Amino acid sequence: MAFRQLAPLVRPNALAALSAVHAPLHSSAPTALAAPSTKGVPQNVWKLGKLNHVAIAVSDLTKAATLYRDVLGAKVSGEQALPEHGVYTVFVLLGDTKIELLKPLGDKSPIQGFLDKNPSGGMHHICIEVEDIKQAIKDVQGHKIRTLGTEPKIGAHGKPVIFLHPKDCCGTLIELEQA
Repeated sequence: MAFRQLAPLVRPNALAALSAVHAPLHSSAPTALAAPSTKGVPQNVWKLGKLNHVAIAVSDLTKAATLYRDVLGAKVSGEQALPEHGVYTVFVLLGDTKIELLKPLGDKSPIQGFLDKNPSGGMHHICIEVEDIKQAIKDVQGHKIRTLGTEPKIGAHGKPVIFLHPKDCCGTLIELEQA
């Protein structure tokens, strides 16, 4: 129902209040949600894609999977061992993205080190898809961003992945995954 159609239904002193609230919704002024300007941003030969997943380190994978499946009602994958990464994983499916639950596998698991510092667990990394992982690696290294490893490894989705050093990425461990 349009604002003017509401006018006969609203007391006169409330009409001004409604007008003040309604006007900004149809204003042509920029909002906080406006798309950022790309003017002056260099175009890469590789393309940053969608957020693939947010990874959460947990000490009890079964308990965490149960929370997401039985309490929150999400679809949850089975447990998968990834010895080359030192983790067990479970994926929580959320439409176009996922949550990856991580539990240590083996004595040299990076997740164990994370849990030693954060016994309750917590967010470990974010994973963003890239169109060309080899080009992305060259480009980020050219910008003095260190990668954890020299070559991509095959990740949980069967695709090449590489991690960017958190000290070079605003304190966040970022995983790049070939789309």
